[in-house]
Amino acid sequence: MPFAEKFLTVHPPIVAGGRSVKRYHVTADPAGIDPAVAEAAYALLPELLPEADGTPPAAFVIVHASADGSAYLNAYSWVWDNVLHFGGAAAGQPVLGCPDRDATHFVTLDRSWIGCVWELAPLGHERDAWIRHMLAPERPEDRDLDAYLADAYVPSPIRA
Repeated sequence: MPFAEKFLTVHPPIVAGGRSVKRYHVTADPAGIDPAVAEAAYALLPELLPEADGTPPAAFVIVHASADGSAYLNAYSWVWDNVLHFGGAAAGQPVLGCPDRDATHFVTLDRSWIGCVWELAPLGHERDAWIRHMLAPERPEDRDLDAYLADAYVPSPIRA
């Protein structure tokens, strides 16, 4: 089956595990992700976030509802000033160790996979936004976490 782009939507930031978290949703369904799936993903989110290390407490997450009924939660947190920490979870995908096909029953993953092609789209933008708002300012007092949180990826069409 040839590649087909999915819908990627941006949602307002939340606070979880002491971090401000930017949110992206990925799905093939134009109606968006089932609210029960999103709620279950965000309930598990604090378990995927690392302990504070002095880096401004920010993260971004991608919740992906797959066409096969499974769901994924990718949490990327800024640590050590300029490094991304990854934590992942899946629901409804027995191949990844999920106990059932319930897309709201998330379990943490122990794989070092960081995302599929649809989930990777925001990563380059997030790198650039972190540099722009948090690393480029010469004085620490000029760092702007609120500006980083407001600076979200805008999807563009894939050119094959």
